[in-house]
Amino acid sequence: MRISSIAKSVTAGVAAGATAAVTAVQDSVLTTGEGVTIALAVLGAWGIVYAVPNRPASGTRS
Repeated sequence: MRISSIAKSVTAGVAAGATAAVTAVQDSVLTTGEGVTIALAVLGAWGIVYAVPNRPASGTRS
């Protein structure tokens, strides 16, 4: 199965954003700074995961 770089990036962005959002709303208040942190987590995950290439498939399975 081959997973595209875009699919990996979207998944990583959702995971990073959800993690940051859960942490941010622990006190039941979402501030502007916490919103910026969530946005930067999503954008950072998208960029980093998209930039890293998939490992080439080998002929054998482990």
